[in-house]
Parts: sequence; structure tokens; C-alpha cells
Amino acid sequence: MSFLGSLFSKEKKDSLDKGLEKTKDNFFSKLGKAVIGKSTVDDEVLDNLEEALVSSDVGIDTTLKIIDRIQKRVAKDKYLGTAELDSILREEVAALLTESNNLESSDFETPSDKKPYVIMVVGVNGVGKTTTIGKLSSQFKRRGKTVLLGAADTFRAAAVDQLKIWGERVGIPVVAKGMNTDPSAVAFEAVTEGVKQGVDVVIIDTAGRLHTKINLMQELSKIKRTIEKVIPGAPHDILLVLDGSTGQNAIIQAREFTKATDVSSLAITKLDGTAKGGVVIGISDEFKIPVKYIGVGEKIDDLQVFNKMEFVNSLFSK
Repeated sequence: MSFLGSLFSKEKKDSLDKGLEKTKDNFFSKLGKAVIGKSTVDDEVLDNLEEALVSSDVGIDTTLKIIDRIQKRVAKDKYLGTAELDSILREEVAALLTESNNLESSDFETPSDKKPYVIMVVGVNGVGKTTTIGKLSSQFKRRGKTVLLGAADTFRAAAVDQLKIWGERVGIPVVAKGMNTDPSAVAFEAVTEGVKQGVDVVIIDTAGRLHTKINLMQELSKIKRTIEKVIPGAPHDILLVLDGSTGQNAIIQAREFTKATDVSSLAITKLDGTAKGGVVIGISDEFKIPVKYIGVGEKIDDLQVFNKMEFVNSLFSK
């Protein structure tokens, strides 16, 4: 068994398989129609394959890239049959994800030379941002790490309360100043407290939308600068959370946030409730930002470190 394979337990694999079920069913039913009655990969098969990929929310540009790669392989090997299409698709999607994701599975590890390791979490409201923070905190704690949370989404009372509830649930302290306080002040206090207590990880929740005239992206930049005053070079990771079930909408959100702040990794949530799991491929290809975590269910363990090979294997296993 390979090192990566050994990190990926049967339980995780089952959770991933189950989480991608709707996407897989949708894709393979369309792929089946694409090749029915065909023995070779011709233009009609490729047109139908294109439609299957687009309807799984892989995205137009990424779909065309995959189709182009398959066309080149068909041109090279004149006898390529539809029976080989599954394995060729698997190889090409894996190649695309490898080009975009330079992270290897680290099983919720953080660099030992960065303590506290500061993660600033961004994303619009409703994508599962606070839930992702709660699950992430729990995963870090299970691995023996000390964690501190900062409730810097101060524009919604529910956001502060929700983070506190998660803190209580997983037994992790939360620095909060309540609603309508300065988010940067909360971030400053959380990181300062993290340094003082010598914790391993500080996670800062931020607003997804503001009810004031203050520009959201300016606010995020201000929080980032404030954190940097406490720890030069921090935040070490700006994690953008996207809702996989929104398909192309998630790609639009990613465009906006990557323009506004230095997003360094992605978490894609709610893949279990959608047939649009192909969006992981499209987002990864377009932004060349590593997908670090994926959410494939409600349980805490259903937030997984993204393992590109296991993802491809699950997506293409029948």
C-alpha cells in the first residue's frame, strides 16, 4: 500500500464514495447514453461526453480542455474504443487535478515552524463557513493540537453565536466581542491571545457580507494587515469556503474573492447533497489554488483533507 493510500482509511473512502454518489450517478447515466451503440470514440461521443461534463458542473473551459486532450489521444490511437473511455477520462481528470493541486494529503497537519499557525477563513454567508471552522477545529484537536477561534464575523449576531456553539461543542475557546464590534480588533485579540497561550492553531472567522457601506474586501484586507502586525507573515493560510452544491455560482464567488484577497487554499462543502461535484475539477483547474478540504456529509469526520487520487477513484468507480 502506498503512503497516501495508508493515510486514507476505509471509513474515509466509504464517506467519500457516498458523498459523491449523486454526481457519479448523474455523470455515468449521461456517459452511458454518450457511448450507447458506439464502439469507437467519434465526434458524436465527444459531443455527448462534453454535455455530461458540463451538466456535472465541471465548467465550460475545463470541459473543453478535457475534450481536447481526449481528441488528441483518439487521433494518436486510431483504434481507441468506447470501452477505454472511462480509464482515459480518469487519467485526464487526475492529470488536471495534479497540475492544479501541489499539496499532498497531510491529514490536518500544520507546519511545525509556524506556531500559532493562523488560518483566516473567508467566503459568502451560507456556504458552511462556520460549520467548516468547527469541523476543522475538531479534526486539529483530535490530532493533539491546541486551537483558538476568533469570531470576527461581527456583522451577524448569528455568526458569533454559531461559532461559540461550535467552540462549546468541540471544547475549544472562542475570542468574541459580540456583534457590531470591529472585526480587526477581534482578529488582533485572538492572534495575540494565541501567541500568549502558545496554541498550535488560530482560526479567524470573517464576514461574508456587510450590512454597512464598508466594502467587504477592504474589511478583509484590514483584518489581514492587523493579523500581520502581531505575527509577521500571518495569516499563513487564507482559506476560501465554497458551497459545491451551487455549481457555477461557486466559481463566480471564487473569482470575486481571489481578486480581492490572497486566497491560498479552498474548502468545497456540501458535495454530498449535489450532482454537481464536478465543480471541484473546474474550480481547481481555473484558479490553480489547491483544494485543501472537501465536505462530503454532516458528520465531523465528513470534512476530509482533499486527496486528488482518491477523489478521482471515487468519482470514476462504478
